[in-house]
Amino acid sequence: MSKSIYELVDELPSRNLTVFALKSLDTFLPGQWDNPVGFEHTIRVVTRERDDALIQQIGERAIQLYSDRKEGYQRALWLYQTIDNTGSALGTAALANKVGEKVPLLGFLNRITPKPEKAQTIDLSLKLVTEVVAFCHINGLPGDSLRDFVRALGDYSGEALMRMAALVAFDGIVPLGPNFIKSVQAGIDKLTPDDLEDNQAFKRIRQGLPGQSTREHLRFIEQSFDATKGWMGDFVTSKGLTREKISKNLQGFIDFADDKADYLGAFLDMSTNYYEHTGIQTLAHRLIERAVAEI
Repeated sequence: MSKSIYELVDELPSRNLTVFALKSLDTFLPGQWDNPVGFEHTIRVVTRERDDALIQQIGERAIQLYSDRKEGYQRALWLYQTIDNTGSALGTAALANKVGEKVPLLGFLNRITPKPEKAQTIDLSLKLVTEVVAFCHINGLPGDSLRDFVRALGDYSGEALMRMAALVAFDGIVPLGPNFIKSVQAGIDKLTPDDLEDNQAFKRIRQGLPGQSTREHLRFIEQSFDATKGWMGDFVTSKGLTREKISKNLQGFIDFADDKADYLGAFLDMSTNYYEHTGIQTLAHRLIERAVAEI
């Protein structure tokens, strides 16, 4: 473990492309997420506690829980970070200096291309199973507890709901269109173990997935998507998510022409880390809640 949970939360950015991209979804999820950063501030937000001594005690217990390797918190963080880090870096540090202005996408078009549909299908599916397995680690459940995950998904809120919204919007609707669920389902039905073996993201996270073989991993991907596609479909419908609305919101801070919208998914994948960012916030939230319950 290189950093403690308080360092991870303290170092979360308050303004960068990831934050702006997530904030663009506020239209669909008003008031769900205000990007809490800073460990002490997060404790105060989660507990609504004002007593400094108790806040200190809660923080110390949360740090102890995270540091305990018998718990699943560090494994969950590894999954969140790894699935984000598989995307190509696109000079994020340089782009961060432009936050607050409109970042022009057109200047990067010669460096990126939209992913083929098969690759996009695999990446969305791997992010989904990352969410499932990380949820299980955080809650002390076996990594294949799909039924528990789907039950909890209906109660998702805050940063966890924002993460799933971003998955649906940025990895589903934007690159694959309004019928992304059917497209992904059709793509998964055609996937072979060899297809997964050729995918860089899969190679990175396979050790964290349930199953011993690639065929078992593929089966878990199939089961995970089948179990959650109903929730995703209902979410899209209930929130009125469309590619046009998502793109319009993003145009508030990214400059791109409407006829280049197909590049937007690739751009976001390469320049944001919303899984890691909100994943750290989820870990902090759960650790603080557990520390309070134990104290």
